[in-house]
Amino acid sequence: MNDERSKNEPLIPIPQPIRSDGAGGPDYGPRDIMRDLENPDMLVPPVTDAGLMPNLKMSFSDTHMQLNHGGWSREITARDLPIATTLAGVNMSLTPGGVRELHWHQQAEWAYMIWGTARITSVDQNGRNFIADLGPGDLWYFPAGLPHSIQGLAEGCEFLLVFDDGNFSDLNTLSISDWFAHTPKDVLSANFGVPMEAFRNIPDDQVYIYQDHVPGTIESQEVQSPYGKIPLSFKHRLLAQPPLRTPGGSVRIADSTNFPIAKTIAAALVEIEPGAMRELHWHPNNDEWQYYLSGQGRMTVFGGNGRARTFDYRAGDVGYVPFAFGHYIQNTGTETLWFLEMFKSDRFVDVSLNQWMALTPQELVASNLHVGPELLHVLRKEKWPVVRYPGFSYYPRPSGSRD
Repeated sequence: MNDERSKNEPLIPIPQPIRSDGAGGPDYGPRDIMRDLENPDMLVPPVTDAGLMPNLKMSFSDTHMQLNHGGWSREITARDLPIATTLAGVNMSLTPGGVRELHWHQQAEWAYMIWGTARITSVDQNGRNFIADLGPGDLWYFPAGLPHSIQGLAEGCEFLLVFDDGNFSDLNTLSISDWFAHTPKDVLSANFGVPMEAFRNIPDDQVYIYQDHVPGTIESQEVQSPYGKIPLSFKHRLLAQPPLRTPGGSVRIADSTNFPIAKTIAAALVEIEPGAMRELHWHPNNDEWQYYLSGQGRMTVFGGNGRARTFDYRAGDVGYVPFAFGHYIQNTGTETLWFLEMFKSDRFVDVSLNQWMALTPQELVASNLHVGPELLHVLRKEKWPVVRYPGFSYYPRPSGSRD
């Protein structure tokens, strides 16, 4: 290594598995120091972590990338994150004009537009059709079994797809090209009433993603159905709805109450400012599948029977919380943390630890926890999903100062 160059390069502090109380000892390697820097709470767990807890973190950066002319995709399913049995996720990007071919699934599909613009189409079982353009922060939802397509518009796009089955794979879907390829041409001829020669150039396998030209306006492409349009919109503008704001951040919820077509997946977009946290809570309806959009944070999950484990997350990571397990998420960085919470449910519901205690007789809370008026008199009867209290917030600790 060039000595002169090494003198000019900034030194990266090498973290060691040593807690401030002296527990642990140095790790001289071999080791992945960059990985340890990304996971400080796994290298030096908080002293409150204990017991056995399954892995609750997976990064899209550690998954296989499927590359096609027209775009790419990668997925996190129960094969990658075994605890994630209720939902699976696909991160996909389409070039300008790139098409996710005409297809359908046995599972419902929920999506969040990360950047760019896309056009979606669908037809329901009654012959009613749907077409819409989407931009950043928009959602779509296709019920299980309904055919649909996605196409990148002028700037291309990237989005997150979520399916209501943890064992789902986007590479194992029902595609129009695949069905044609595996149907005898004489059957196709009889079905459509045209000569077999009409099918001479059909693909010989599933196309999945392919490159096409950027489409024209919706008006130029829209097909009028004699049965009309699908009555419940498959599109929802999540960022356009007013958020619930509290000190430290905000929450926007999309479920069947304001996105009626979304019967099997409910979601919340959470914003946590530096020093703030998603309060101590749990969900009484189903497991939670998370996708981190920006920033960095840490989550401790409490599983009962003396079990708790802490994980660090950053953009592109997926987190998971089993049904009814208590947890919180802190912003551990200097930028705003944004992430999605998703559930296999028609409703978003959570139980606030603070609110539960506030609405329980004070004498009972005091005798149970051995706490006094200092805590009891500040408990809130109103739920604040995100909290920040001046003087009581979390801020990044100096390097090597892990508790």
